[in-house]
Amino acid sequence: MSKSTKMLGLITAPGYPNKLGKDLKSELPDLLNYYVSEKYKWNVEYIEDALTGGTKNSLEVLESTLDKRRNKEWDFAVCLTDLPLFKGKKPIVAEAYEEENVALISLPGLGSTPMYKRIREAILQLVNEMYYGSSEEDREQAEQRIQAKDSDKHEELKNKKSTRLVGKRAFELLSPIQRETPAEHESKIDVRFTIKSRVSGALRILTGMVRANRPWAMFPAFMKVIIIAFTTGSYALVFPTLWQLSNNYSTWRMFMLSVISILAMVVWIILVHRLWERKADGETDYLRKLYNAATFFTLFFTVTMYYFILFLLFSVAVILLIPIGMLESQLSGSIGYINYFYIAWTATSISTIIGALGSALENEEVVLASTYGYRQRQRYKKIKESEEEKKEAEEEKEEAVEEKKKAAQAKREAEEKQN
Repeated sequence: MSKSTKMLGLITAPGYPNKLGKDLKSELPDLLNYYVSEKYKWNVEYIEDALTGGTKNSLEVLESTLDKRRNKEWDFAVCLTDLPLFKGKKPIVAEAYEEENVALISLPGLGSTPMYKRIREAILQLVNEMYYGSSEEDREQAEQRIQAKDSDKHEELKNKKSTRLVGKRAFELLSPIQRETPAEHESKIDVRFTIKSRVSGALRILTGMVRANRPWAMFPAFMKVIIIAFTTGSYALVFPTLWQLSNNYSTWRMFMLSVISILAMVVWIILVHRLWERKADGETDYLRKLYNAATFFTLFFTVTMYYFILFLLFSVAVILLIPIGMLESQLSGSIGYINYFYIAWTATSISTIIGALGSALENEEVVLASTYGYRQRQRYKKIKESEEEKKEAEEEKEEAVEEKKKAAQAKREAEEKQN
């Protein structure tokens, strides 16, 4: 006897969440069979929707998810949004509305790594919640079923506890996720998972936002800057002044020079590409600060990668261009190959400040797309265009109906005249 089918729909915000939807589509059916119910054949679909990443109100996200579930005739629907969501001042990680079988996950609430595994476990838990219910009796029933399962199967799932959103990891110990039953007036939410501590919650949200920005995806835009910086630094390598500077700088001065050069690059990129968010209508000051902090640390991570690669290039260049005998003739004290390390380090910092500071990044769109503020403006634009297209279609439909009425009226009048 063939099994009946249950359909789970994943609704993702544009960008990184959409990539997660593609990756999860093939893996989830077997896990749902194990973690939720083996009575059904599970199928998974995913679609991209701008509204899931275009509103800061979790209830609006759930309502949009419900509309999509009904239109697509799914049994369950889970929305993945890369926006930070809050209940008061507490970060929301996930919410579920059991009566309508819809739920949401805020990716920043899951922190930085390992993102994919946490999202996979969170989706399974939320579907389990919607399938069995959120009362203590329902959770006990779900727990008994999971514990009765073969413990050797799907060992990759760390969460086999019916009341937890994700399995215990080091990050969960430092920043625990707590389970809440919302107040009665919140009739459309049956269970909510939030971060217990405001301090650790802010850290989790911020690291999750930086992770969602994918700083490594921005790196190709730095290729032109790397070429300019390396060209400038290579020219300076042939002059003894740079050798003497590196020989006289202490380690702490070298370290401070590195920090200053990286920060200078970050600030320059923010200013040139206008990445700093100003307060906008409907946006809280706390959220704006989160956006700006995420932008800063995303760029800091990317520029640090750029700095390290540039250092490797200069290390090779120093060995090829400067004979050890010339160093001994120009520098005082004990000279060895450690001097090559310090020369490359000095060249990297100075070329970052002088050679690259005045350059704009090659692909501005890549940089802008890695910031929350820009992505939000693009999504709002997309939502507005979609609403306008829908309005135009409705107007055209009304006009067509009106034309039909006029044609029918003209036909009747013509028949009356003939009679």
